[in-house]
This record gives sequence, C-alpha cells and structure tokens, in this order.
Amino acid sequence: MSDNNTIEIIIPNQGLTVTEVVISNWHKEIGETVHKDEILLDFESDKADIELPSPANGVLSKIVAREGATVAIGEVVGVITIP
Repeated sequence: MSDNNTIEIIIPNQGLTVTEVVISNWHKEIGETVHKDEILLDFESDKADIELPSPANGVLSKIVAREGATVAIGEVVGVITIP
C-alpha cells in the first residue's frame, strides 16, 4: 500500500483474457531518479510487449519483481519514493 511518500508501481489491466505478464526489462536501477511518464520497465503478455511509464517523479526505491519474473495483473512490481 502506498503512503504519502511512496507510490507503488503496479501492472495495469491488459484486457479480459490477460491474467499475468513477464517482466522483460527494467530501464532504471534502485536509487535512480525517475520522471513522470518516463519508461520504467517493459513487460510481455501473450498478446503484446508493453512499456510501463512512471506514475510520478521521484526515486526508484524498490524493485519487487526482477527481469524474468511472472507477475499477476494488479501486482506491485516496484516502489517510487517522492523526495
């Protein structure tokens, strides 16, 4: 759950038939500054390859799902801390 100083990075809904995706590439490392709408990571579903933009300005403070991990739609894959 996010608090006032953090924002969770969540895999968004990709349609009715997609229930999980695979993290293919993180574009940022923990501790790096991120900007709203900057691409944070790529993930793959059985239907498409998708880029996930940052939901806010801040610092990538946690990566929960590493490259190659299979995650469910709606799952938290990382956290951004807002300075």
